[in-house]
Amino acid sequence: MNTRIDRGRLLIGTYIVDTYARTEKHVRELKEAGIDMIVCLRSPSVDFLDLLQKYNIGCVLSGIVPGWWGGDGSNAGTMAEANPVAKYAEGAADFVDHPAVWMIDIGDEPSARDFGHYGRVCAAMEQLFPKQLPYLNLYPNYASVAENSGSQALNQLGTVNYEEHIREYVEKVCLPYISYDFYVYAMDVNGLGMMYDNFRIVSEACRRTGRDFWYIPQCNGRNECDFTSADQMRFQAYCALAYGAVAINWACWTAGWWNNNILDKNGNKTEQYGKLAEVNAELRAFGREYMNYRNVGTYLAGFENVGPVRSHPSLKTFSSLDFGYVRDLCVSPGSSIVVGEMTGRDDPSRRALLILNATDYTGKCADDAVVSFSTYNRDVRFLSSDGKGFGVMPDVRPADDGSGRTVYSFGLPCCRAVLVTVR
Repeated sequence: MNTRIDRGRLLIGTYIVDTYARTEKHVRELKEAGIDMIVCLRSPSVDFLDLLQKYNIGCVLSGIVPGWWGGDGSNAGTMAEANPVAKYAEGAADFVDHPAVWMIDIGDEPSARDFGHYGRVCAAMEQLFPKQLPYLNLYPNYASVAENSGSQALNQLGTVNYEEHIREYVEKVCLPYISYDFYVYAMDVNGLGMMYDNFRIVSEACRRTGRDFWYIPQCNGRNECDFTSADQMRFQAYCALAYGAVAINWACWTAGWWNNNILDKNGNKTEQYGKLAEVNAELRAFGREYMNYRNVGTYLAGFENVGPVRSHPSLKTFSSLDFGYVRDLCVSPGSSIVVGEMTGRDDPSRRALLILNATDYTGKCADDAVVSFSTYNRDVRFLSSDGKGFGVMPDVRPADDGSGRTVYSFGLPCCRAVLVTVR
């Protein structure tokens, strides 16, 4: 499929820019906060699209073709009747193209019972909108399934479990990415294990099918008193990168759902703006090296006593990791790390590890996690997630066993990541 999106860079987007936030000042603020793309943009004027083009920001247009939302699952399997393919042709007939329009929104969180029709819609969209990709976002794994009872008797996923939901998606919907949202700070601590399992399932499907991994984290709060911190934003983003994500689409810029968005209802910056701008600047710097690699596996180390993770048998945890080129990778007692293994996109012999300090996903832990590993005759470099280049300074020393190994050890702050490249 054709696309105006540069798939060679880390894409940073945001949801919802309402009409009260569409002046040139507002577009400049989007750019200064590191935003590449606006998702779910409705009824923009040509002047606003021109402003987006001026600042090299793209958008996902909503309302061009029939919308669809899976909701509580009561409409599962009815999309083909409600939105026949002919309606998409009608929308295309009225569409006036603009370079700032990168994608066309075709729905949100559908049931698997509608994936077959979505496959037909996407095939038609490729002909009807040759310069735009269709945009479709999926449920997270906490959507209800068939065996739920009581208040969640409806089957939102349309399958018996989430793995089957994703498997049916990749079989029936020919899009080059998988996108889903998961708002861990809107859940209690037990949601942490579900988050990792959701990452596992989607990242494995992306690796298996060659799709890109797009993730939607939150920069807002479910309740009026919830202000997502910069470290909580970092945790969500770097955890997604550890699982191979190449797009981060923050929710929400202006009022879309929940509270404490980046702008208030008058279009003014809230305290969340500075936090997101800081984190996005780090992601932008980090992404320049990160995007030279692709994810081939993700591992959890030091999670042996983390109950929400241990309650998911599908999540394997390790006390240490051995990749051959890096050995004896471990973390100090009481700390946890997420480790994404990567190889070079152009040269598979190039190796890298993305290591995230995931000890406290709330970002309140004051202690560094001490990470250590050893190598034999390797060139090792470190890129920290503070955006300052290869800034992590490890303690490097020969092993005391006379083996010729080199041992590396370094402190990693809570919710921060490091990219270790190895040659």
